[in-house]
Amino acid sequence: MTIEEIFQLINANPAFHLATVEGDQPRCRGMFLYRADGNGIIFHSGSMKDVHKQIAKNPKVEMCFNDFKNGVQVRVAGTLEIVEDKVLKDEICEHPSRKFLKDWRESGTLDDFYNSFKVYRLKGGKAVSWTMETNFAPKVEIVL
Repeated sequence: MTIEEIFQLINANPAFHLATVEGDQPRCRGMFLYRADGNGIIFHSGSMKDVHKQIAKNPKVEMCFNDFKNGVQVRVAGTLEIVEDKVLKDEICEHPSRKFLKDWRESGTLDDFYNSFKVYRLKGGKAVSWTMETNFAPKVEIVL
């Protein structure tokens, strides 16, 4: 797959699994992508969540995206950065799929919205793709 095909698959399949580490125990959970492009893979969570505490302590993660219709899986490994850009946070809140965030920001549901709302970016990660046809082939890493 090319970088462009990887970003296309990721954006078309925004529900993904994120693996982090807590001590010596792997942790995996479903997440929801904001966007993926040459500027990185961007998603968010809250500072009160275990996932944020795990990322803050060890930002190395792996993401797994699946295109079940076409039988393609893409895994991306790399190091997350926490993005504290209020303009980006506001952009995310204004997106139609994130109405709940806009409501939280405007209603004061979270005491300190901009500090509680955490945005993560993985840039320069290494992606590998998998299909049934390539099941036994050596992995080919693509730097994003």
